[in-house]
Amino acid sequence: MSDPTAPAPTFRDRPVSFVRRSGRMSEAQERAWSELSARYLIESPRDVAATSIRPGSAIDPVEVWGREAPLVVEIGSGQGHAIVHAAASLPGTDFLAIEVFRAGLARTMLDADKAGATNLRLVEANAPEVLEHLLPEASVDELWVFFPDPWHKKKHTKRRLVTASFAALAARALKDDGMLRLATDWEDYARQMREVMGVATDFEATFEGEWAPRFDGRVLTAFERKGARVGRDIRDISYRRRPRS
Repeated sequence: MSDPTAPAPTFRDRPVSFVRRSGRMSEAQERAWSELSARYLIESPRDVAATSIRPGSAIDPVEVWGREAPLVVEIGSGQGHAIVHAAASLPGTDFLAIEVFRAGLARTMLDADKAGATNLRLVEANAPEVLEHLLPEASVDELWVFFPDPWHKKKHTKRRLVTASFAALAARALKDDGMLRLATDWEDYARQMREVMGVATDFEATFEGEWAPRFDGRVLTAFERKGARVGRDIRDISYRRRPRS
């Protein structure tokens, strides 16, 4: 029975930073989705879009993870290599992977199950809507955005994730003194990220000079190795959420 007080579903009024393709999953991924989703996947009410989050759908992290612990959120977790490694290495911290590609989420669940990473959860959704509607305000200790789609064609740059509106949503979700960590192998996007964050009054840079040192909590993935092999420099930047007034 529907809730008459719930907000009516609406279409998005902003472009998203992804194009969702319906790639086929392997037999192992299909099995992981069937057998492991109940353990790892956070289900939430949708708006019209399949990857949307209905306003008013905030979770309680203590209820989801069964404890009070620092929370690290990765946007665009892909195959899950970075976040599964981190979750397995830091059992005292809780982790949330945000991804729209179901095959990547299935692979993440498979690897998390093998690694015994019981402190990891996943959500299949558009990241800005997760920050705005699913995560309570000031609930996140660290927010990671590693190698987002650069949308390098000029006509597509409006689809880039890291914009002023994203910075505002990140500030909402992060706790006071929480960390926002970004990395990209696309120089133009790196400079845009730095420009956006440089005028975001809720944040202060944690590095001196042009770029931050490589974040040593980010496992070196095949994607990053490939970028280095073809001569693309990896650029990190990091920012601390200023205390709220």
